[in-house]
Amino acid sequence: MDNRLKIAVIGGGSSYTPELIEGFIRNYETFPVREIVLIDIQQGKHKLSIVGQLAERMIEASGLPIDLKLTLNRRSALKGASFVLTQLRVGLLEARGWDETIPLRYDFLGQETTGAGGMMKALRTIPALLDICKDMEELCPDAWLLNFTNPAGMVTEAILKHTKIRSIGLCNSPLAAYKWLSSLYRAGQDRIECEFVGLNHLHWISRITIDGESKLEELLGGGASYSASNVPQLGWNEELIRSLGAIPSYYLKYFYLHREMLADQKAAAAKGESRAETVKRLEDELFELYKDPELKEKPKQLEQRGGAYYSEAAVNLMNALYNDTGDIQTLNVRNDGALPFLPDDACIEVNCKVTKDGPIVQPVTTIPHAAVGLIQAVKAYEQLAIEAAVTGSRQTALLALANHPLIDSVNAASAMLDEMLDRNKAYLPQFF
Repeated sequence: MDNRLKIAVIGGGSSYTPELIEGFIRNYETFPVREIVLIDIQQGKHKLSIVGQLAERMIEASGLPIDLKLTLNRRSALKGASFVLTQLRVGLLEARGWDETIPLRYDFLGQETTGAGGMMKALRTIPALLDICKDMEELCPDAWLLNFTNPAGMVTEAILKHTKIRSIGLCNSPLAAYKWLSSLYRAGQDRIECEFVGLNHLHWISRITIDGESKLEELLGGGASYSASNVPQLGWNEELIRSLGAIPSYYLKYFYLHREMLADQKAAAAKGESRAETVKRLEDELFELYKDPELKEKPKQLEQRGGAYYSEAAVNLMNALYNDTGDIQTLNVRNDGALPFLPDDACIEVNCKVTKDGPIVQPVTTIPHAAVGLIQAVKAYEQLAIEAAVTGSRQTALLALANHPLIDSVNAASAMLDEMLDRNKAYLPQFF
């Protein structure tokens, strides 16, 4: 790999970017980035300028010889990149608002990665990522594409199926679990081992040890769980947690506590408080802070965004790939038999050993028996949704919804799909 490390960040005007810059500065000794290019589109130009100036001040304060560039020209930015990071949102927060509110009118969950809203985000996002990969195949064919863009598992699977680019999906949830356990047991993260099994936003922690000693039983007994600011803070049913024998991701509340979560969303929407609106408020506040010419570090408020710690996960992964560390990290990768009940080409979220040649899936020791059927059902939906995104087939999109465990009426889903496709028309040329 080229020693002159060039990182291209697509969606560089994102509010997450200062966290990423902080990660590069902190890890400079082992991961000496020479050039960072922040890329955005015309609509994101204003935010790119604000974030770029803050990033410039952070780099200047660090005294490190990192060259920062801002551009709207994706092709020039990709040329010769060692790593490409994608953190983009097709349709911006306006489209997220549609994902969250239209399904509610049909009595379905409205969420940006789960259910019908998650499918619409996939339909908008997958073609954009495949387009980026086409440029990468020409301009930086050996680069790693690290995808944080949601729905991360589906997007990564589409890239692995339809392009030659080496791609890994990553999410901040596993790292959030480590932070939770570290704080709970007052133990450094290096002393904790967790086994994750499942899909992106649909995983279970099936093993937890600290200094080799299992802590899972006592955690299950206390109905313990980790959470995030972007998911309603409803408590778990403790009997369920004990009988699962594993700790579910907070995103599984949408499945196990479906009625309560739907009621919570409807109540929030009635008050004009969808997550998209909350995020817009948070982003407006963050960008006001970013404008301060005296600010030279990532502001604490950034942790209130749902993707807190994402950049730590991203920089850890780049560092491990670059230095061939053999670290164990939880990533979204091709199945290839790791979960024997899923197709080989399915993208799963599991522990991997990270080498310079890429992640090596670690043998999964415990798969919660009660989780298998749900994983299979959601993966069947995901694979159909990916096919719909690539082909533009309304029929396949409806079939995807029919396979989703949270969709209980195909007739209602069909009417909802018509409205959602129509509303997203500008971002879905493949369907029109």
